[in-house]
Amino acid sequence: MEWQAPAIVLEARPHGEGGAVVAVLTEAHGRHLGLAKGGGSRAQAGLWQPGNLVEVRWVARLSDQLGAFSGEMVHPTAALALDEPLSLALLRSACALAADALPEREAQPRVFSGLLALMANLGRGAPAMMADYIRWEALLLEALGYGLDLSACAVTGTAEHLTHVSPRSGRAVSAEAAAPYAGRLLPLPLFLQGGQAEADPAEWLAGLRLTRHFLARDAFGSRHRPVPVARAWLETRIEALLPPPPGAPAHA
Repeated sequence: MEWQAPAIVLEARPHGEGGAVVAVLTEAHGRHLGLAKGGGSRAQAGLWQPGNLVEVRWVARLSDQLGAFSGEMVHPTAALALDEPLSLALLRSACALAADALPEREAQPRVFSGLLALMANLGRGAPAMMADYIRWEALLLEALGYGLDLSACAVTGTAEHLTHVSPRSGRAVSAEAAAPYAGRLLPLPLFLQGGQAEADPAEWLAGLRLTRHFLARDAFGSRHRPVPVARAWLETRIEALLPPPPGAPAHA
């Protein structure tokens, strides 16, 4: 049994003497694990970094075995993000979510294509990619069967002036219908409704909190697992970009 395909490295865990169990994401084979002999060595450490695009070959005697990976670098995304902390946080968050949430060996062409586009454009800087990243999280939720319905208001049926999302149903709510319950609803950023990419960290944070609610409750909570630490760290970095609230004490 064997296959060869472009793959995004999601994670690599040390195994034995210099080896690594590597998880990758491919278009046709989904999240797939394999043993990379020498994957933990200095010579191969750069290859199996999360976020890298590699041409990977998987070989096993039987289809249900772990199998062995070998690979060649196609695009060193991880190295290119090292000098930009927010880009690196975005990269690590995306890889950790895909590694922990996606079922093994189930084709995920849309999730793969969306993640590949993020990796390819990360050189533009994380601020230019944050709206696309949050859209990708919404796509991940959809692929897992927990998609948000942002097409029309759950109460009135109107497709205009959508401002919030129900934390229970994941359906959009219009400004008029949301008014009496705004404190119990999740704000809906305009860019998640097909608007322009937002350059406002407050809008990014609202989007991250929206998708995080459903990731925590459905994608991870249903399996009694926490949302990956890397995802929380990305949200913390976005929070740090916001100005302090009025009346907050100044730091020396």
